[in-house]
Amino acid sequence: MGQRVSLATRRQTDRSETAWPSPRLNIDVPLILVMLTLIGFGLLMMHSASWNPSLQLTRSETDIGSPTYLFYRQIRWLGVGFLALIVLTWVDYHYWHYLSIGAMALTLAALGGVLIFGETVDDVTRSFHEGSVQPSELAKFVIVIYLSVWLYAKRDQLSDIGYGLFPLAAIVGITFGLIMRQPDLSAAGMVMILGGLMYFLAGSDAKQTALLSLIAGLAGYLVLRFNPTDNDRVAFFKQGWNDVLSSSDHVKHSLVAFVRGEWFGVGIGHGTSKLTTLPFPHTDSVFAVVGEETGVVGASILVILYAVLFWRGLVIANRAPDGLGALLAVGLTLWITLEAFMNMASLLGLMPFAGNTLPFFSIGGSNLVTTMAALGIVLNVSRLSERKQVEESRRTFGAIVDLRGRYRRRRVSRPRRSRSTRR
Repeated sequence: MGQRVSLATRRQTDRSETAWPSPRLNIDVPLILVMLTLIGFGLLMMHSASWNPSLQLTRSETDIGSPTYLFYRQIRWLGVGFLALIVLTWVDYHYWHYLSIGAMALTLAALGGVLIFGETVDDVTRSFHEGSVQPSELAKFVIVIYLSVWLYAKRDQLSDIGYGLFPLAAIVGITFGLIMRQPDLSAAGMVMILGGLMYFLAGSDAKQTALLSLIAGLAGYLVLRFNPTDNDRVAFFKQGWNDVLSSSDHVKHSLVAFVRGEWFGVGIGHGTSKLTTLPFPHTDSVFAVVGEETGVVGASILVILYAVLFWRGLVIANRAPDGLGALLAVGLTLWITLEAFMNMASLLGLMPFAGNTLPFFSIGGSNLVTTMAALGIVLNVSRLSERKQVEESRRTFGAIVDLRGRYRRRRVSRPRRSRSTRR
């Protein structure tokens, strides 16, 4: 009888250990859902906003053109993005310890190469392959990875200005300078902002953070002071802040599109601003197309989706197994959401127009692929943190079961029959 109880207890313990619940997906499901929602919503708006530019690009004397040229090209880049997402979700982010230097060197080479071999449009040299490949988009992605690895490795020496501020300024400054040569103020400014935020999040000294902010502010002032185009943008922003009718034409046309959309929009595909007055409806101004065709409700949903994306990134960073994972998760999420909110704010006249893209919505292969690659790394951090929590829970549960087993073996003894009973 006692032996049967002991065997039953042991079998129950074994079943408990093997049946310990583990998540089906060791990744952040809310982040996956919000990403897929943004991709689906973005594809709808890409198709609506890009058919007229597609016709203009493909029209010839013998052919009326293809209205889906840009859309199908974006679909192909989306396939590349999904491949990058899947690979980086399953490749341990600690490998970036070994890959970050090579990735940064390749990025700097691409930034230099585009100045020599890139395509020049309107005195701007930013891209290869018909505008789809922009090294500046890669630079924003790689600078976060490189700084995360570098700051984590130097975390105990950041208080020393020789190991902290000066090397950081050199890394960010070289990248900033190469991008400004194109010129691309939005990408250069984003690199500068990301460098400062990453340095602050890594736990830098308050004095060094203040000094870095001062240097960045001075650099920004000099760029705006001696760049006529960007200086005009700031001037228009100041005028528009006082009187909306004095805003730049770009902002005024965007606001007109939002007014036409009212609360619920005119319907996806039925907007007219993208055909008449709105400049670059498939890239810089796609949020205005969203506002006209889906209204305040649709635009608000889009803002909420980006806010949820930012929130999940912070949650994953907070649960990261180590400081490197935390820096990668928060840095990459900050980049994506800052890009989005700066695009939306500039079209509403809330900040000077810089030309930032709207992730998942603006036509452009480089931004789409790097954005999905960034989310792949964030999901990898989530996957490893979930796996670590499950392993710790299993060890804790196993220790409890082991203690219970020992406790039972000490207190539960086999009943012994007396000789009279046996007889």
